[in-house]
Amino acid sequence: MGDVFQFMTLTRNPGDKVQAEVRKIEFKEIYRPLNSADAAEQAGRCLSCGNPYCEWECPVHNFIPNWLKMVNEGRLFEAAELSHKTNSLPEICGRVCPQDRLCEGACTLEQGGFGGVTIGSIEKYITDEAYKAGWRPDMSKVVWTDKKVAVIGAGPAGLGCADVLVRNGVKPVVFDRYEEIGGLLTFGIPEFKLEKTVVKRRREIMEGMGVEFRLNTEIGRDIQIEELLEQYDAVFMGMGAYKYMKGGFDGESLPGVLEALPFLINNVRQHLGTLPADETPLSMKDKRVVVLGGGDTAMDCNRTSIRQGAERVICAYRRDEANMPGSKREVANAKEEGVEFLWNRQPLGIEQAADGSLRLKLAETRLGAPDAKGRRSAEIVPGSEEIIECDHVVIAFGFQAEAADWFERHSIKVDERGRTLASGRAKYKYQTSNARIFAGGDQVRGADLVVRAVYEGRQAAEGMLEYLQVW
Repeated sequence: MGDVFQFMTLTRNPGDKVQAEVRKIEFKEIYRPLNSADAAEQAGRCLSCGNPYCEWECPVHNFIPNWLKMVNEGRLFEAAELSHKTNSLPEICGRVCPQDRLCEGACTLEQGGFGGVTIGSIEKYITDEAYKAGWRPDMSKVVWTDKKVAVIGAGPAGLGCADVLVRNGVKPVVFDRYEEIGGLLTFGIPEFKLEKTVVKRRREIMEGMGVEFRLNTEIGRDIQIEELLEQYDAVFMGMGAYKYMKGGFDGESLPGVLEALPFLINNVRQHLGTLPADETPLSMKDKRVVVLGGGDTAMDCNRTSIRQGAERVICAYRRDEANMPGSKREVANAKEEGVEFLWNRQPLGIEQAADGSLRLKLAETRLGAPDAKGRRSAEIVPGSEEIIECDHVVIAFGFQAEAADWFERHSIKVDERGRTLASGRAKYKYQTSNARIFAGGDQVRGADLVVRAVYEGRQAAEGMLEYLQVW
């Protein structure tokens, strides 16, 4: 790169952010894409560190300085090929990864107070613009085998697995219960973070590579696992973590109390026009809404409610802002859009008033001793109870994996939290206790980042290639 001190005169630019008053009434991505000149300039801020902390902090270990250099030099197609060497969904991770906690947070410029390189914005720029210019994955050197693998789940782990398999000549057939690919990328993440045309384009790319998708197909309902084991050489499970985590207080099942994920899925399906005829459209228009939780899913519920026209949205979290598990960027966006935050609040119960509205009882908390993971536990302050009157409470306490009913008869082991046992350090990476079945992503590690699911899906594919003696 030309001027190694460019970072001193050129400020960080992740792309213009749409003003809150505009964006809070529309379901569109809030960051404008970089143009080619801005992308090249921003890439030029990279110091090309000899030991790039950004690359090590990235869960898929992207070759970040290398493709930044290519963008700076105008070598777009090369950058696209290189970014796909490590990541099956770079344009999606560029949009939804919490870069402030990963690559950009580790950037030497960020640590030095100059503002980290806008890695996420450039990552999505590469695939977006390369695709427009005609780039497609180069499959000309693939030597096809006679092997076939069934992939259960078209979410990040399943897509990552299918990508590596097809590039190595193994035919992946991906089964998913939803009507479109993506899993939570499509149905859980709102459009203001990830427009669904991006996921549909990724489907077109993968189908062009030779990946086959069989949608609206649930294993155990539409096709049995025994059929997959009979028809395919191996099976990969990337079924995610969808089990709703309850708060354990009275009133969780009252009318007007919603689980986060069904609420988000309902909203996306309304926009896609795929809401089932027997499902009622959910809307927060003119409603008073309280969202319980402090992760990214809670922020998605907050900001979706704002866009649906809620009268008021309050987010209550049991710890302080510094201890929130979600992205600081998402919290800042929610604040700008009008979400109110109540820190250090523990829900104690919900009652229904005579008029059908809800009365949410909260207590103030203080942070006590650290828990097993080092996070300070929330302790209730005696006599601090308060009541918030509202129309809806959305519970966003997270999700857990769970075993399918056919796990036991096929000797697939899970741990006490329902996570499938499959290790990246096994002889064949991410092989389960059933030798022909592999697993990865949230199903194995519990609810986590998209990029980590992609990584495990890719790693599992490598394990399968060795197991099938393709490698």
